[in-house]
Amino acid sequence: MSSEQAAEGNQQVWDVVVVGAGPAGASAAHAAACTGRRVLLLEKAELPRYKTCGGGIIGPSRDSLPPGFELPLLDRVHAVTFSLNGRLARTRRSKNMLFGLINRPEFDAGLVESAKHAGARVRTGVTVSRVEQHGTDVPDRRTVAVVLADGEVILARAVIGADGSASRIGAHVGVKLDQVDLGLEAEIPVPETVAEDWAGRVLIDWGPMPGSYGWVFPKGDTLTVGVISARGEGAATKRYLEDFIGRLGLAGFEPRISSGHLTRCRAEDSPLSRGRVLVCGDAAGLLEPWTREGISFALRSGRLAGEWAIRIAEAHDAVDARRQALNYAFAIKSGLGVEMGVGRRMLSLFERRPGMFHAALTGFRPAWRAFAKITRGTTTLGELVRTHPMAGRALDAFDRREESKEPKGAKGAESGRGAEGAKEQVG
Repeated sequence: MSSEQAAEGNQQVWDVVVVGAGPAGASAAHAAACTGRRVLLLEKAELPRYKTCGGGIIGPSRDSLPPGFELPLLDRVHAVTFSLNGRLARTRRSKNMLFGLINRPEFDAGLVESAKHAGARVRTGVTVSRVEQHGTDVPDRRTVAVVLADGEVILARAVIGADGSASRIGAHVGVKLDQVDLGLEAEIPVPETVAEDWAGRVLIDWGPMPGSYGWVFPKGDTLTVGVISARGEGAATKRYLEDFIGRLGLAGFEPRISSGHLTRCRAEDSPLSRGRVLVCGDAAGLLEPWTREGISFALRSGRLAGEWAIRIAEAHDAVDARRQALNYAFAIKSGLGVEMGVGRRMLSLFERRPGMFHAALTGFRPAWRAFAKITRGTTTLGELVRTHPMAGRALDAFDRREESKEPKGAKGAESGRGAEGAKEQVG
């Protein structure tokens, strides 16, 4: 068993260690464990644990789940009400389900169970302080040391960072961000009569700050109500949530949970690996920039990370490990990266013309059909632009028009979109 033992101290060496047991980490651990290799999944919390998230499962998320995984759906969405900062509300309906709604604690715990069934070992209640690829804790160049907060060292042939948007593994890799947003959310228990009014229907409200929007997702006897906007607008975002809840007639109900978090979106040139360490999901800044949808990005990038981490674990030298890491980066950029690029352009347009988006989705049937196809998973933003030349030309025309209006030197200097200030307090 020399390949599974460290050169010093006869310590066990895992093929793959995954840090973080959210959808990205559990998906990565599942994919790696399905190969029969030795996989360890680490999570600092005890499961199930609460996660600030709307809990919408769109088609790409459903299609990326482990085989046989049963979604713990609390509601099935067939209708969407759109409003423009509380005005001009209109509901669009679909005969087919658009997407499903889940609570993250049950969903995440189920994904971890799937990883365990595939053969992954799971340890909860452990905090990773850092990873090292050189130094006294690393017995050879094929090994990565995962150092826990209590000083314990775990050795691996490859490491996957899936430890959230404030990732320590992401810091080791050098992940760079170009968009940071603040999301605030309340889980509000409601009477049966109120719950019945919302069953099967969600609300999306285009908000008062550039790029902001709010949502109401029904989950049985609870409504998940939230808003998101650019970081740096903390006070305005809190006012938006308070006003939003008040307009909905929900101010009299005490939230069961009120929470907030920062979402972080990677820069286009941000690295996805360093040596034998990969990042995926929120740790890599992988999410759709316009809607900030992250579950499908976590599941898809996690699966790819798990598959390529096995190849890195089997690499016998740094050159081969680097080649496999570059292949992982190519797989991410050619798929999710394309979607993110279109999402950035959609966000730029939405920030300047929210009324146009509202008018299109509520009054222009092709726009509604495109929205429905994306949520069902029969197309993506990238495919939509590629297969519908008119959509691509419209985005190109808008880009040119906005660039012509932009003062020299202003590009990239918009408030609330840089990585500076990403440590803003939430709550």
